[in-house]
Amino acid sequence: MASIERWLASSDDCREVDRGRRAGPYWSFDRSEDKMTQDEPIYNIGAVARMTGIPAATLRVWERRYGFPDTARTEGGHRLYSEGDDRRLRWVKERVDGGMQIRQAVKALRALEQTEAFLPLVQEVPSSWPLPSLESLEDGVSVDTHIERLQKGLFEVLVEHNLDRANEILGEALAHYAPEDVMVHIIRPTLSEVGTGWETGELSVATEHLATHYLRERLLVWLRTGPPLYETAPTVLACAPGEYHEGGLMIFGALLRRRRWPVAYLGQSTPLSELAAFVREVQPLAVVMVSMTAETAEALEEWPRWLPEAEKTGRPIVAFGGRVFNTHPEWRARVPGLFLGSTLTEGVETLERMLRRIRSSSN
Repeated sequence: MASIERWLASSDDCREVDRGRRAGPYWSFDRSEDKMTQDEPIYNIGAVARMTGIPAATLRVWERRYGFPDTARTEGGHRLYSEGDDRRLRWVKERVDGGMQIRQAVKALRALEQTEAFLPLVQEVPSSWPLPSLESLEDGVSVDTHIERLQKGLFEVLVEHNLDRANEILGEALAHYAPEDVMVHIIRPTLSEVGTGWETGELSVATEHLATHYLRERLLVWLRTGPPLYETAPTVLACAPGEYHEGGLMIFGALLRRRRWPVAYLGQSTPLSELAAFVREVQPLAVVMVSMTAETAEALEEWPRWLPEAEKTGRPIVAFGGRVFNTHPEWRARVPGLFLGSTLTEGVETLERMLRRIRSSSN
């Protein structure tokens, strides 16, 4: 921690690091690629109505009268909206709330979309964009019976291999709750139940794979899409060598991404030598590693051997978390670096505080 504090205390050093990073390949943001990713359809009309504050009936009228937005459709004909659609709708709603006619607002948006001026618009954060709060996600709070029922229903239909019904349940969940709540209160416990079912022999390997991959695909979408990113270096996320339980890390990364922080997700069982090479190339703000067992935590003890500069200077921040650090707290002192906290949401908040301090000192 002392080395991290030394880095944070040196604003000139932070500016130098930031300049170097912005010159690197990871920071050459491909706006066209971002736009393509943002147009992946993932939300139903109920979810978009909740997120934008535009009633579902109004959304239908806008599409019918003005062809806006041009939504995708499921096989059953239901509308699907992308992050890009959400952003366009917020932009139009701001103009309408300011007194512009809906027809004029849509026309103005389409004119922008035909010019390069639209690409910065894709990155712009509207004044009405609410950065998600994690207060409602803290472990220990009472979760309402509706979201509990959705979680149990999702587990049951995945065990029955009914992915169409799983899509419907997640669609209903997103119509009522923020993606952050869905990840923490529905997907995470479902992943845990699936894993426990496999470990006890109640679920077959095939069922476990089907359910896990289905939920993993959902999380990958949130790792790739979300509100406009800060133009800053990413946080690298990796499982310790030999660690294959990645659900918690994926949710951690998706929560960070929802709060506009770039993430570079490396995933399961990342060799420390390969991680170090990636860090040298990308020069991230932070590296987060997770371990669930003592065996994989033991492997993490060796990270300073591969990242000696990080241990010496505190840059990038090297942080860790995972189940073993809660069940066996002595491991918190054995592994060098920053322990993020005992809960997923505490970890997100701890890391974000550090990232904000670094970012503010480099501006």
